[in-house]
Amino acid sequence: MLREMEVSFNALLENEPFARTSVASFIASLNPTIDEMIEIKTIVSEAVSNAIVHGYRSDASNKVVIKVKIEEKRFVEIQVQDYGKGIENIEKAKTPLYSTMQELEHAGMGFTIIEALSDNLDIVSSIDLGTKLIIKKRLKDMNFE
Repeated sequence: MLREMEVSFNALLENEPFARTSVASFIASLNPTIDEMIEIKTIVSEAVSNAIVHGYRSDASNKVVIKVKIEEKRFVEIQVQDYGKGIENIEKAKTPLYSTMQELEHAGMGFTIIEALSDNLDIVSSIDLGTKLIIKKRLKDMNFE
């Protein structure tokens, strides 16, 4: 059985807690561990912040879209999409500490953090069309710890 949710919101950093909490609430029925919940919230936080700050340059008139799919075997797929400026060089963008906005605190760690906390990260991006992160994470089977 596949369960899905989709939510969109204005590209304001103040909406990042809403995004994080929405995804956490949706996956709560899977009874994730506290660590898994923290990891998923962090993944969403980093992905949404990237979309707002880098994709849209904090232009609140734009929307960030999150889709979450829960598949069998405790498998979660999170998609975070913006329709902003896109990423010129995805491999370079994935390099730890690389950022187009070095003046920001913690700049250049978003993709590194997402990759570390997820099982898979795919980045699809086109200049001036936007970026979609497809993040996959399998939750532990609570019967076989």
